[in-house]
Amino acid sequence: MTTMTATTAYLPRPISPTVLGELRVADDAGQPLAAFTADEDGSPLRCCLRPVEVGDRIALVSYAPLRRWAAETGAAPGAYDEQGPVFIHAEECGGVAAADGGGYPFDRAGALRTVRRYSADGHILGGRLLEIPDPAEEAFDAVFEEAFADPEVALVHVRAVEYGCFLFEVRRG
Repeated sequence: MTTMTATTAYLPRPISPTVLGELRVADDAGQPLAAFTADEDGSPLRCCLRPVEVGDRIALVSYAPLRRWAAETGAAPGAYDEQGPVFIHAEECGGVAAADGGGYPFDRAGALRTVRRYSADGHILGGRLLEIPDPAEEAFDAVFEEAFADPEVALVHVRAVEYGCFLFEVRRG
């Protein structure tokens, strides 16, 4: 998997290829993959951080991003562990293409995002609401800079306010 062009101050991270392989067998709620062909554009894909296009073979899976991060790092999020629905390609897609031009994904002007901060042990340290301006990149950079100015912040999740869906994460360093 390639990464986004380094035009952002912070790296938006898609779901890792290893986790995607697991989710394509059974999701974090234990359900088997139920793939379908997209008949409309727009929903965010967390495997490649781009919107769904008509004809894409996709699946809606239950994903627990904090639990997955905690398994990598040894954190113990306890009650802060959440899972929710995310769209992914039903088959391996190659991840985020460097040719995508960088920037932050799903940055539609006027959209509302929750930017939630977590400590190294997986506990919520706060967050904030972001109404995405046009252009968006500077506002996202400022929000992440503010978050990581707190030395206790190890991880930041960006979620859509409308459905609470996890969109992407940014990690310290």
